[in-house]
Amino acid sequence: MAIIGFGAAAQAFVQAFKSHPLFECVAVVEPHPEVQAVARAMGFAVFNQLSDLKSGVHLDGVYIATPTPLHAPQTIECLEAGWHVLVEKPMASNAAEAMQMVQAAARCGKRLTVGHSHSFDAPIQAMRQIIERGELGAIQMVNTWCFTDWVYRPRRPEELNPALGGGVTFRQGAHQIDILRALCGPQVKSVKAKVFNSDPKRDTPGAHSIYLEFANGAAATAVYSGYGGMSSMDLTQHISEWGFEQQPQQRNWYTRSHSDLTPEQALQAKQQRARTAIPADAPYQPHFGLTVVNGSLGDMRQTPTGLVVSSASGDTHIQLSNLQSPRDLVLAELAQTWHNTGTSNPAWHDGQWGYDNLRVCEAAIESAQTGYEVRL
Repeated sequence: MAIIGFGAAAQAFVQAFKSHPLFECVAVVEPHPEVQAVARAMGFAVFNQLSDLKSGVHLDGVYIATPTPLHAPQTIECLEAGWHVLVEKPMASNAAEAMQMVQAAARCGKRLTVGHSHSFDAPIQAMRQIIERGELGAIQMVNTWCFTDWVYRPRRPEELNPALGGGVTFRQGAHQIDILRALCGPQVKSVKAKVFNSDPKRDTPGAHSIYLEFANGAAATAVYSGYGGMSSMDLTQHISEWGFEQQPQQRNWYTRSHSDLTPEQALQAKQQRARTAIPADAPYQPHFGLTVVNGSLGDMRQTPTGLVVSSASGDTHIQLSNLQSPRDLVLAELAQTWHNTGTSNPAWHDGQWGYDNLRVCEAAIESAQTGYEVRL
């Protein structure tokens, strides 16, 4: 494997690559000298651009963690070079680009996987398995709510521009739609949404409320605010997105006062934050906000150490292992699809899955702009 783009998401994968017996990361493509130095210190060969990589090492696959506008051209170039591709979410700036990536994978006979996204997390995968076994009966509702400081964290300009796949509905809604489709079913029938851009000094979609209806009759909501008010950790027993306990006084919360950085200052702060933003392991299970599943036979939600399933017979607490990080679980799926290890739990985060997630995010933006429900 090689890593293309060595920001926070990519650096979070390093330990997972080192730990997995089937994968070896041998190179990094990264144009910024400061970040190149970080990669070299970790022992990687470093290339300035993708074309250099193509003649430099033998590869089976690549992990693309560059800015979203680069995902489609780089993915297609890598597929055509004969490499499998893992690409970060959102997989492209728009659904049209995403479909070109799906078609390129089919044309080249290579695997395209989208992630990390939070449906890889052990609690969401366990919820999905409980649902598939029929233990909750027919799923009626799933509601997922997340409140963060996303808008005011250090950002590159394209991360705030929805035309380039920026703003919370594309970048964070991608996680929420991913979770909801994993739990309710893959086929979304209709989308109704409101999207909010509340700070003229930070011009980006910063909050949304999305209502989904599924073909199987289930309904779902995805609520997200990135404006640094309350934290969804207040709803998850103070457990953070990556599985750490954070009491209110321990949170390094970004607010409006952090939004006046110059582009150069923002990039420097972002590069600095990348080194510790996503830890390799944690004492508790990750929480992307509060997710509650309601079925005809009972309800289900996360706990710091697993799940609790509530039914007429009482509460059942399920302990989940935290020996594998979310990135370890991504590589476990890649082993199934790229290395054909064989398993009774088929991999499903392929290019088509990522495309469908992105299409729902686009429909939410369209619904917010028109005021009408969008049927898919």
